[in-house]
Amino acid sequence: MYAVVTAGGKQYKVATGDVLRIEKLEVPVGDTVELGPVKMIASDDGVIVDPAKLEGAKVIAQVTDAGRRKKIRVFKYKRRKNYKRTYGHRQCFTEIKIQDIKA
Repeated sequence: MYAVVTAGGKQYKVATGDVLRIEKLEVPVGDTVELGPVKMIASDDGVIVDPAKLEGAKVIAQVTDAGRRKKIRVFKYKRRKNYKRTYGHRQCFTEIKIQDIKA
């Protein structure tokens, strides 16, 4: 059984026991969280995509870690114009482990 959920503006395919990094949530490490709207649930019975039937569906996850990803370097350059700019960025994340999918 797996589900497709929306978290942080992105969609993720999750199954019970999966560990994934999503956009930062304001939840302390160790707490449980219900992930955003469920878009689809696939099980042995079939696939459910009807929004009316997915109204009460939930994906429950436990927060296992929070931090910042590896730094990326951004370098801008325009030839013959003496323009060079460098800056970096580190994106915050929340690592979660999927506990249960309730249809």
